[in-house]
Amino acid sequence: MKDDIVRKHVESSPEFDAAAALARRLLDNVELVVRGKRGEIELVLCALFCHGHVLCEDVPGTAKTVLARAIAQSIDGARASRIQCTPDLQPTDVTGLSVYNQKEREFEFRPGPVFANILLVDEINRAMPRTQSALLEAMAERQITADGASRPLPDPFLILATQNPLDHEGTFPLPEAQLDRFFLRTTLGYPSLDDELRIVQSQRHEHPLSSLGPVIEVADLRRIQSAVEDVYIDPIIQRWLIELTRATRELEIVRIGASVRGSLALERGARAWALLQGRPFVEPVDVEQLFTPVLAHRVLLDPYRFELAANGDGAAPVDLLRRCLELVPPPGIELGAR
Repeated sequence: MKDDIVRKHVESSPEFDAAAALARRLLDNVELVVRGKRGEIELVLCALFCHGHVLCEDVPGTAKTVLARAIAQSIDGARASRIQCTPDLQPTDVTGLSVYNQKEREFEFRPGPVFANILLVDEINRAMPRTQSALLEAMAERQITADGASRPLPDPFLILATQNPLDHEGTFPLPEAQLDRFFLRTTLGYPSLDDELRIVQSQRHEHPLSSLGPVIEVADLRRIQSAVEDVYIDPIIQRWLIELTRATRELEIVRIGASVRGSLALERGARAWALLQGRPFVEPVDVEQLFTPVLAHRVLLDPYRFELAANGDGAAPVDLLRRCLELVPPPGIELGAR
């Protein structure tokens, strides 16, 4: 893909430059607390800029809660909330319920923790399926239904859900329909030695979150979200990323490939990633960066065929998606040339 293909139709505007600067300001501020994880923070912010939600699959103690609070504290006027999922968690514990007010002699609705801008749902797979379904409506429709009434959720609204990939006792696996509602899946992982040393040193007297202040406003976030929609993507790249998604449905070791929702998320995510890099247009490398986080959790492997393939060449689930890039390489360039 020659540069003029994507550049000839678009030039940076003052509105775009301002939105990109706001996005980087938010990113830099969050990184003051979540150290050494700039790429992972960028992915989460991509979901926020695209009105999406994030599934963070990681072991305890990797700053998932800190990340959610840091994003909320960086946006003036945003509110963070947390739900600790357990098997006895009821849907009303999430959505809220109506309580009879004896003084007014009428029922009044008391909103649950879901009414927040940044909602951390810790260990989501420990909640009963009935409770998980309450979150499904919030993710898909950005509203909840309680006592027969639909109530809109705040805007912006981001769910950052976590689950432990190692401890499966007493858990309820997320159904494919709910997994498909997550914009992307990522992992934070442990920091490097130097970053972990800085983390320990920075918390000698107090947690960095206690001094983290807002750097943008909710209106600024809406400006960023609007700018993402205006990022240019060449029809050639657009067609290529759809071919990539369709390739996940054609592999023999795949039972169910990525849905059309996956194509939509990949296209929007590439736009947001380009904005974070300061470009008003999408390049093939943006699609490559978002391909695995956006599509991996949407692909259901055939256990038997995957086992045979793994025994043959040691393939891992991420490698299977890389095969799609090999089958449908970026138009006009060799894979990995950038």
